[in-house]
Amino acid sequence: MTKLEPLYTTQITCGVCEHAFMTSRVRPSFKKSIRTDSDFCAYYKDENPDFYVVRVCPKCGFASTENSMNRLNDAQKKIFKEKMGSRWIERDFGGKREWDIALESYKLALLCAQTIGDSERIVSSNLQHISWLYRYKGDHEQEQRFLQYCLDSYIQVYEQEGTGANNARLLYLIGELNRRVGNFHEAVKWFSRVINDKKITDAAMIRASREQWTVLREQMIAKEIQLPDQMNSSI
Repeated sequence: MTKLEPLYTTQITCGVCEHAFMTSRVRPSFKKSIRTDSDFCAYYKDENPDFYVVRVCPKCGFASTENSMNRLNDAQKKIFKEKMGSRWIERDFGGKREWDIALESYKLALLCAQTIGDSERIVSSNLQHISWLYRYKGDHEQEQRFLQYCLDSYIQVYEQEGTGANNARLLYLIGELNRRVGNFHEAVKWFSRVINDKKITDAAMIRASREQWTVLREQMIAKEIQLPDQMNSSI
C-alpha cells in the first residue's frame, strides 16, 4: 500500500499578475497538533501546516494567505509593483519548506499586506506567526520583538472593530500577549474584561482567561510586583 505523503499541491492564481502557480499544503489528516501554547502556537510531530499557509507567486512575488484580500484594485496592484514587484527575482516557494523558507514567506506576506493596505487582522496574524517561528527556533529576543509588534497590531484591530463575534478571543489574546511581553498590569485589565463582561459567553475563552489570570498572579508574586486590587479578591 502506498504511504500517504503529508504534503499535496494546489493551484493558485496570483491576485496581482494573474499567474497560475502551484503551492504545497499539509493534508488535513496530518494536522493533529501534539500541544498548543496559551497564545495558540501549535506544535506538530510531522510537517507543520503553518509553514505552508502563505502562497508566494514565483512570477511577481506577491505573498498572501487564504484570508488575505484576493481581489486587488488597480491602485493596489500599481503600488505593489512599484514597491515590491519591481525588485522581485523569480523563485519558487512551491515545494517542501524548512524553517527559513517559512519565515521568509511570512515576512513577504507581512510586507505585501502593509503595502496594499490589507486589513489589520491580516497584519496581526502574520506578525503572530513570525513570533511563533522564532519561538520554534528558541530565539527569545526576536520572538519578544515580534510579540510586541503583534500586540500593538491586535490593539489596533480591537480599536477598529470594537465588540464583535470574535471579541472574547481577541480580548484574551491581547491579555496573553501583554503577559508574555511583561506588561503584567495591562494583562490583568484584558483578562478581567473577558471574565467579568456579562455579554461575553465564550466559555472556552472565559476559562482560558481564568487560567492565565492564575499564571499571571503567580508570576507577579514571584517577581514581587504589587498586585492590583482585583487580584486580591477571588475571581
